[in-house]
Amino acid sequence: MARFTSGFTATSTASDVLAGVDLRGKSAVVTGASSGIGVETARALAGAGAHVVLAVRDVPAGRRAADDIARTHPAASTEVHPLDLADLASVQRFTDGWSGPLHLLINNAGIMMTPELRTPQGWELQFATNHLGHFALALGLHAGLLESGDARIVSVSSSGHGMSDIVYEDLFFERRAYDPGQAYGQSKTANVLFAVEASRRWAAEGITANAVMPGGIWTNLQRHWDPQALADTKAYVADVGIAMKTPAQGAATSVLAATSPLLDGVGGLYLEDCQEAETVGEIIDGTHGVRAYALDPENARRLWTTSTELLRTS
Repeated sequence: MARFTSGFTATSTASDVLAGVDLRGKSAVVTGASSGIGVETARALAGAGAHVVLAVRDVPAGRRAADDIARTHPAASTEVHPLDLADLASVQRFTDGWSGPLHLLINNAGIMMTPELRTPQGWELQFATNHLGHFALALGLHAGLLESGDARIVSVSSSGHGMSDIVYEDLFFERRAYDPGQAYGQSKTANVLFAVEASRRWAAEGITANAVMPGGIWTNLQRHWDPQALADTKAYVADVGIAMKTPAQGAATSVLAATSPLLDGVGGLYLEDCQEAETVGEIIDGTHGVRAYALDPENARRLWTTSTELLRTS
């Protein structure tokens, strides 16, 4: 099967992708929509006519984001709802409060390179937030996605998935030394595998899912980095001429996955720069390519089973 291409590029913005697209009558949930690419994703969807729910941990920040969207698009229809993905009770309150069809679920929120932190269940925080919280959210919203008849899920991953496959024998770093990069990588691999298995299970119901790599973007996501390491990385990027994206450019691939007619009925892909990524043995430049283990259907099935059991026993 030919690799998917869209005609858009790494420099396209979310508004470029949505030019001429009418989303009136569509409902969308964007997690982590109070900053970074999340607010730009919400802005673009609302500007095209969708009713957008900003699902955020920091509600005042979410309201400021919604006000900013309204300044850009005065007719925008938005709501702000609390959602803490590391707290399963918060996820359940959100899903229990949902009614009606849900056309677009953008699993955008994430944390990166945190110190060793755990949820009350003892789960490592990056895996719990980036994957398990979104997994529980999608399961809880399944009825709304089904009701829409043509729902799409966008699972925001990262080239950081190249740092680790899923280590089933020690998911939560209980026996090995904690490594924030490996923990982040494992959670981002999980984001891709979720899209693969969700599409396999739900495509016949009219629900498809794709994973996206937004690109290299300086946002609040890097807030847990060591300050010197962050400064050194920024200097290196500038020296070698790696092109970083704006948040609006970073949101473009998410918006494409959520709305492009070219992806009707298509799921289980890993997209970057508004195209399907090539499968690689190593992510050499730090931003391009997808590892085979992140697209492996058996790996995806195993992760779904493992995740379901973790939620069941939590």
